[in-house]
Amino acid sequence: MSELREAAMSSKAWPFEEARRVLKRYQKAPPEKGYVLFQTGYGPSGLPHIGTFGEVARTSMVRHAFEQLSDIPTKLICFSDDMDGFRKVPGNVPMQEELKQDLNLPLTKVRDPFGTHEGFAQHNNARLCEFLDSFGFDYEFASATEYYTSGRFDEMLLVALERFDKIMEIMLPTLGPERRETYSPFLPISPKTGHVLQVPTLERNVEKGTIVYEEPDGERVEIPVTGGHVKMQWKPDWALRWAALGVDYEMSGKDLIDSVTQSSKICRALGKQPPESLSYELFNDEHGQKISKSKGNGLSMEEWLTYAAPESLSYFMYQKPKTAKRLYFDVIPKAVDEYHQQLRAYPGQELKAQLNNPVWHIHGGEVPESTLIVPFAMLLNLASVSGAEDKETLWGFIRRYAPEATPETHPDLDQAAGFAVRYYNDFVKPTRQHRAPTEQEREALEALKAALAAYDGPIEDEALQSVVYAIGRERFDPMRAWFTALYEVLLGASQGPRFGGFIALYGVPETIALIDKALAGELA
Repeated sequence: MSELREAAMSSKAWPFEEARRVLKRYQKAPPEKGYVLFQTGYGPSGLPHIGTFGEVARTSMVRHAFEQLSDIPTKLICFSDDMDGFRKVPGNVPMQEELKQDLNLPLTKVRDPFGTHEGFAQHNNARLCEFLDSFGFDYEFASATEYYTSGRFDEMLLVALERFDKIMEIMLPTLGPERRETYSPFLPISPKTGHVLQVPTLERNVEKGTIVYEEPDGERVEIPVTGGHVKMQWKPDWALRWAALGVDYEMSGKDLIDSVTQSSKICRALGKQPPESLSYELFNDEHGQKISKSKGNGLSMEEWLTYAAPESLSYFMYQKPKTAKRLYFDVIPKAVDEYHQQLRAYPGQELKAQLNNPVWHIHGGEVPESTLIVPFAMLLNLASVSGAEDKETLWGFIRRYAPEATPETHPDLDQAAGFAVRYYNDFVKPTRQHRAPTEQEREALEALKAALAAYDGPIEDEALQSVVYAIGRERFDPMRAWFTALYEVLLGASQGPRFGGFIALYGVPETIALIDKALAGELA
């Protein structure tokens, strides 16, 4: 066994823990289908979003972890439920009135309000693939419409027809009295209207592979369950897919725990083993409320990428998937800086620590070097005190602090400088509030100003931090009160960077001038 595989077998990183559960399925023999199948699902009634990214990114991490544990080939399918009935017109698309005429049609038969594709689902599927491709995900796209109509599900649909009563026994106790009266695991696609009908199954003929149902106009119709003439209800549909394709792993949100339970029971009723699953916690907004697409609260994919690189979002997604996290603008700077801290730590780590490092999982073991030599939080503070409107303003300070750095040699730093200016102007500037110093703080600031004026040591983070620390140690207990005062009085923020590093970057004369402004009451 290679050193990497041996270390992976005992790694406590959650993707390896998940991957070992998948590997246990094939302790006795490899899969008959010839590969281990990972799957993510997507509902194309709307555009792909941050949750879609999170699910594919996390599943890809588990898949890559599995590939270190085993030589069994793997596949990742991104499955679009595009045969679902169109139940509601989304509020954020054009042609609202025209789309109302297409209600209850399969999503692939709904007109495309953007006019670019044959149907609404086809448009959203194309957007999904563009979205996943832009992040370099390795996946295979799958369409429910294509799988149903091509016969890929036919064999398992006939098994479902034969085991209809078992499926009903599983589903009926989970439904309310009214729903029980009309429930059927099979949803006929009406030959008359093309609608996906939610109607009872009146008769079934296992030998012929057909069901009988009643159209809204009262006519009784017999149709085969194969060939795309029906689709299955949500939970039986999930189970059908698992059983027909041999899905080995699929994660889903905590809100679907009951669906996973019922679908797993149905999958076993169909004679197959359900996949290993992970129920991840959902994201909350700044007020702790669950993020909702319809409410539009929280943070969108586009918004995150306006202020930070996608790797920082992958880092955020990697962290504790079973713990609820606030997904709002103020988490971005922390995610960026922590991601780069992990990048910088990686080369000096032993293999075991490297496999526990999030960046190993984010980059599939091909971990790049960080060129962010100034923390993102520091760049934000620099943008704040300099009133930067463009990243070139920040580079004026950076070049003096690190003369060897250029946008070409330090692309992470150059990109972060641009993001920092944007973030500062959109979020920090409108809420920034300086306060006047107390008498004790004023005396300490005067002392810091005098110490900096007399300073003739190296313009380095640690040396300048010692100066700042010496002033505070004589006057404040706890010391945190001194640094809080520096942030609130000079930077207009409740927290900030190591202040010695800030002085080294911003400049000693510039910091003295900033203290003068604060003491003169020009900042508050």
